[in-house]
Amino acid sequence: MPTNQQRREAAKRKLERQIVRRAEKVKRRRIVGSVAVVGVVAIVAGAVWWIVSSNSGDDAAEASPSSAPPTPEVTIPTERAPMPKRPTPLANPVACDYKDDASKQASKKVNKPEGKDVSSGGTVNVVLKSTAGDIPLTLDRALAPCAVQSFISLSQQGYFNDTKCHRLGTTGLQMLQCGDPEASGMGGPGYTMPDEAFPEIKYGRGILAMAKTQQPNSGGSQFFMVYGEAELPAEYSVFGSISDDGLKVLDKVAKAGADTQGGTGDGTGPPKTEVKFTGVTVNA
Repeated sequence: MPTNQQRREAAKRKLERQIVRRAEKVKRRRIVGSVAVVGVVAIVAGAVWWIVSSNSGDDAAEASPSSAPPTPEVTIPTERAPMPKRPTPLANPVACDYKDDASKQASKKVNKPEGKDVSSGGTVNVVLKSTAGDIPLTLDRALAPCAVQSFISLSQQGYFNDTKCHRLGTTGLQMLQCGDPEASGMGGPGYTMPDEAFPEIKYGRGILAMAKTQQPNSGGSQFFMVYGEAELPAEYSVFGSISDDGLKVLDKVAKAGADTQGGTGDGTGPPKTEVKFTGVTVNA
């Protein structure tokens, strides 16, 4: 027979899971930016307080609403998502229209990539060296040549060095978002690039994709690495994959949880295990 304390803790955990699930439904529509879910959180949080405070017992103080909620267990699928493939190959080479971003200054001063005669064939091996471990990537020019060209250029200019991954999602949208020197979700390289997504794209474990706002052709330097589930519309350019060793690093970071109190109210937040890039190696 469960005690009053056990019943209260079980009810609290259930409501905390509801908070996360409701927030996930709101945020799945986009990667960069935040959506207001304060009302949902406030309502459910109030219910948690009522359940805790309405039960009497000597251990009521232990279950007070000021107690920090436990880090929820993260369930991560082990099967990789199939890599998308363009139904019709791109011309080779292609032209990439990198435009100055008039809406904001560059977070770090860099030169725009060369946009003429960009190859749309072949792959490039990259290793993101981080404080959490090395994350090897394979960039695929056939999927998104402009994104690959930009990523290589930024890497070679040291743009990603000493930057932190600022956003971790652990339920519903299981990804780690990086590439913003400001670690705010608002930073960029001072230019934008064309969208290279196509309708057949699906996201899942092992996929590397560009982040963007809801505006078209708004990608810059931010990218996200999917280690689990990601039910997203086919709007984000996939430009590569994450190696098995890289996924092990992401799994470790994910299981440590996200600091949702430091996030934007959508159930995501900075990873509790810091991921700071110390360098990037490119084998073009």
